[in-house]
Amino acid sequence: MTSPVVVAIDGPSGSGKSSVSKAVAARLGLAYLDTGAMYRAATVWSMQTADLDDAVSVATAVRAMPLVMGLDPAAPGVELDGRDIAVTIRSTEVTAAVSKVASNLEVRSELKRLQREIIEQESSPVQAVHSGGRGIVAEGRDITTVVAPDADARVLLTASEEARLRRRSLEVHGAADTEAVDATRDQVLRRDRDDAKVTQFQVAADGVATVDSSDLDFEQTIDAVLAVVTQVTGREVAPSA
Repeated sequence: MTSPVVVAIDGPSGSGKSSVSKAVAARLGLAYLDTGAMYRAATVWSMQTADLDDAVSVATAVRAMPLVMGLDPAAPGVELDGRDIAVTIRSTEVTAAVSKVASNLEVRSELKRLQREIIEQESSPVQAVHSGGRGIVAEGRDITTVVAPDADARVLLTASEEARLRRRSLEVHGAADTEAVDATRDQVLRRDRDDAKVTQFQVAADGVATVDSSDLDFEQTIDAVLAVVTQVTGREVAPSA
């Protein structure tokens, strides 16, 4: 078996990180980690067990959070205390509260620790849950610079504000007309603004390749990210059988 590959993908809201990362992981036969879903799960847990206005209470709750992340790119799943919360974490209520939890530095520290554990796990043929030790595609804030700065391939996936708003509007409202885009605008831009206070994800750090998908369709974006993986690792990464 070839050595494991770790791919880290960062970028602003609506850039296509999740869908592209899942597709790249599936093409390469790697595990997939949605770190944004971890912050959303932490928000659900904190809403149930802590006072969201008390940073210490929230951090304490998250450190005890019984979270299991599914790593199959075809069906990642998020399990909290034995319950599937994949739908719950995308609710309007959670979306409105997630920045408050995600901006908690103690929460970020704990979740980064868990993320690094999962990345290390999937790089080991003995410990891997999904990939058999082939590696992982991890996406979300902080991945390319803080969580996995030594990843084999690091990508900042970006797009114009117009393209990001259109995509998120289609995802949330099923339409991209003016009314739907305007309804999505605050959610997308506010989340980026809030997250920018605690992490840098809008400009590529040294060694991070930028893929601008503004004028690319989905398949072209996947191919562009795969090309980065091939270029920076110096070899093709064969998908699993």
